[in-house]
Formats: sequence, C-alpha cells, structure tokens
Amino acid sequence: MIPRLKELYYTKIQSNLQNKFSLKNKYMGAKLIKVVINMGLGIDGNDQKILKTCLDDLSQISGQRPVITKFKKSISNFKTRKNTSAGLKVTLRNDKMYEFIDRLVNIALPRIKDFKGLSQKGIDTSGNYTFGIKEHIIFPEVNFDKVDKIRGLDITIVTSAEESFHTLALLEELNFPFIKEEKK
Repeated sequence: MIPRLKELYYTKIQSNLQNKFSLKNKYMGAKLIKVVINMGLGIDGNDQKILKTCLDDLSQISGQRPVITKFKKSISNFKTRKNTSAGLKVTLRNDKMYEFIDRLVNIALPRIKDFKGLSQKGIDTSGNYTFGIKEHIIFPEVNFDKVDKIRGLDITIVTSAEESFHTLALLEELNFPFIKEEKK
C-alpha cells in the first residue's frame, strides 16, 4: 500500500511546484531523498540499560532499528572516551520516510506544548532542513509510563533542491507548520 503523503506528492505537490517555479516538467521540482533522526545520549550512552530503552523508543518512533554511533576521539572536557556509545541514528528512505513525515507533521508536532511553529532558518545551502525536538514523548508510539528520562531528537530532511526557497516551498506543500517571519 502506498503511503498517503507519497501519493499526495506524486499527484498534487509535483505539479504545484512546477507551476510555482515555472519548471519545464514536474520532475525538475524538489523531492525528498531521506530523513535522518539522531538521538544524542552523552554520558548515558555508557549505561547498557538506558541505551536499550532509548534504542527501543527510537525504533518504535521510526519503524526501523537504529544504529549506535560511537565517539571518534577521547575528549576529557566532555567526559568522552574513544569507541564508547555517543547516541543513536536512523536513516529513513522511501515509504518509511513518507510515513514518518506524515506522522510527524499531523500527529507529533501538534502535541508539543506551546508550539508556535518551526523556524525557517534550519534550511542550509544544500537544500536540507534540520530542526530539533526537545521531547521524544510527543510521538504516540512511545509509552509515556515506561520513559525514565525525556530526550531530544535532531531531525534532518534531505531534499534534492538546490536552492533554499525550493526546499521551503516543498516543505510548505507537505504542511510543515512554519513560523511566518515578517520581512523588514
């Protein structure tokens, strides 16, 4: 079964982007390539019990098993040792990516307390959008009673856009709730 957001992209959003930027064909518009979800653990990465609960939470959020990332160097000021666990990372592509973005925009983001919208400043020069979430419990898949500590997530949405305004237009078509910033 095709995810709802993927079907919407191919039937409606592609032609909207083509008309908005007057492209020669609808395949020249920006499209989603992948979504990367990171959860940093810091000192808690050394505890196997905490690592396992975070691994379970992130796998329920993403629908895919995360990879454990390791520190590359030892830095005494940050209390890190080389090759110890630093955090967790998941890369979503194709159908799982569209399902995750659909759940993120329509279910998870509206559950954030005092949510005013996402900043447009997270778009970099390569056309990727990165933002952070302070509480991973906004996802309904996570059982709130079993969570020992609320953790943050970093989400990067990689697009094929070459310009930042193309990325912004794509994400607005996907119903991302951006803060309307006034131009001075």
